Amino acid sequence: MAKISTAEQRKRRHKRIRSRVKGKELRPRLSVFRSNQHLYAQLIDDVSGKVLASASDLKLKEKKSGIELAVSIGKALAKKAAEKNISEVVFDRG
Repeated sequence: MAKISTAEQRKRRHKRIRSRVKGKELRPRLSVFRSNQHLYAQLIDDVSGKVLASASDLKLKEKKSGIELAVSIGKALAKKAAEKNISEVVFDRG
């Protein structure tokens, strides 16, 4: 039996989680991506396939790290979501 690569495991996990989260017409999907250096968050409407709002540490003026960075990105994304009358989201842990 061949060993499944880490990338393939991630793709399978992502597909499995997305199948449960996708299709929620009333609430957009919150996708969070953390690279080695940066943190990104997006609100995505799966029905139209468009990004409604996004935030990342690249756009922040202050340089923070760890939890402080995550909180500031969350506040920035919440502010943008409130402007578009979005109050509830589905968290995509993929």
